[in-house]
Amino acid sequence: MPTSPKHAAVVRMTATLAVAVLALTGCGSSEPAAAPQSSASAATGFPVSVQHKYGTTEITAAPTRVVTLGLSDQDPVLALGVVPVGAIDWFLERPYGKWPWAQPLWAGKAPEIVGERDDYNLEKVAALKPDLIIGLYSGMKKDQYEKLSKIAPTVAQPVGFDDYAAPWQDMTRLAGKALGKEAKADELIAGIDARLAKLAADNPSFAGKSVAVVEPYEPGKYAVFAPSDPKVVLLTKLGFTVPQAVVDAAGKEYAAEIGSEQLSLVDVDKLVFLTADAQTEPTVKADKVYGTLAVAKENRAVFLPYEEPPVGAALSFSTVLSIPYALDLLVPLLAK
Repeated sequence: MPTSPKHAAVVRMTATLAVAVLALTGCGSSEPAAAPQSSASAATGFPVSVQHKYGTTEITAAPTRVVTLGLSDQDPVLALGVVPVGAIDWFLERPYGKWPWAQPLWAGKAPEIVGERDDYNLEKVAALKPDLIIGLYSGMKKDQYEKLSKIAPTVAQPVGFDDYAAPWQDMTRLAGKALGKEAKADELIAGIDARLAKLAADNPSFAGKSVAVVEPYEPGKYAVFAPSDPKVVLLTKLGFTVPQAVVDAAGKEYAAEIGSEQLSLVDVDKLVFLTADAQTEPTVKADKVYGTLAVAKENRAVFLPYEEPPVGAALSFSTVLSIPYALDLLVPLLAK
């Protein structure tokens, strides 16, 4: 995993990395989410059996002390009304996932940091006396799972996906089941689906237009994300389409790595760049090959920063909390 947003795209290619809390129900303008409730409130159906990569975990009662070990697991847990007592660092610049879309839901209760990425400090985890450990968006190994399971019931990665590749909906549902809040998880997912449908209907100009999502990770080098990437999937939900040339270039990978000489691949109707810092956009615009593209000449490219505001990070994070934040900032840019 990267130590800064600058390397997010490269890590996504090699490690299948998918990177103002907003109301997740309804289709209109977003509103602040409600403050977290007690983790036991509105939790039902216990005991529950939760299937995951390493087997089935039984949770006998509504968890009250939850430790999240996945790099974005805090988001669905917070969205479901539970404040984790322990969490993992994502970027060192954003301790415990302290992004603007999630920060209000922490309600000033900073969790204990129990490790970085997939390096868990078992002593710190045990000291928190958790009654549930969640590691959905993680690279948790079987031996780590077995050790963690001796501390508390542990739910590992979702079944049927590579590590870091499960869709946000699957992770939200799995967190909901573990917390006894399946109905709430379904409600949150349905709210985002409804909002995407309304945005697509409100922006008919998006329909059928070609799109590509690209990260310039070095001067003259670009990562072109595959249609299976969550960022691209979100854009297709808005009505955009991915050109067959991009599909073919990515193949079975999460992104195609190309040089400047191949930039004609992304001469699309709307080109979305993820920018690591203030120099990325001018560097791209200075690329002589890029300047020959119609998308550049007609100013149809959108540059999304990871910081200030972190719309690129929200799009990359791709969680039940970050997606509404990303949509608020992204859709007006796409509609220009």
